[in-house]
Amino acid sequence: MTARLPTQLTTSTGAALPLPALPQDRLLTVNIEEIPLMKDLFGVPGIDLKPLRLDPERNEWVFMAVCKPGCSLPLHYHTGPAQVYTLQGRWCYREYPGEPQVAGSYLYEPAGSVHTFYCPEDNTEDTIVIAWLEGAQVCFGEDGSFVGVNDAVLVQHLTETLAAQRGLAPVRYIRGNGADVARS
Repeated sequence: MTARLPTQLTTSTGAALPLPALPQDRLLTVNIEEIPLMKDLFGVPGIDLKPLRLDPERNEWVFMAVCKPGCSLPLHYHTGPAQVYTLQGRWCYREYPGEPQVAGSYLYEPAGSVHTFYCPEDNTEDTIVIAWLEGAQVCFGEDGSFVGVNDAVLVQHLTETLAAQRGLAPVRYIRGNGADVARS
């Protein structure tokens, strides 16, 4: 008996692909302008999100956040790395007040980072960031007590629940490990 070799895969134009490559029949892309701003998604006034990619299986979440002056998150611990690019405005960590992040700043946070996000009250505009998080944010109260966990599973649940409650069309974002784009 002879081994059967896999069929040669090709691109959409017919060019041969190496055998380990996966064919891609469409571009996985979304337009931020077509995604509704999910107001107060975490129940935190002044922090609104547009989900771009939510992958609960890998616990990766990519989003655009629009943050009002004076908003803040509780102290939180990252179980995985986070990358944040600031498009507009200014934000800080209470633990690093001398290192504000401003338009053009790129921040990499290794897993295990602990900090308290806030936008200064004297900001003259909203702060807009694009963030890619792997893992969860484990949140704590001022007294150190456990408050909750923010992760891709929660963001996906809240996005879909709030969209239904608010009468929005299904929110178009890239789903699970790059497998699909939700169609509105």
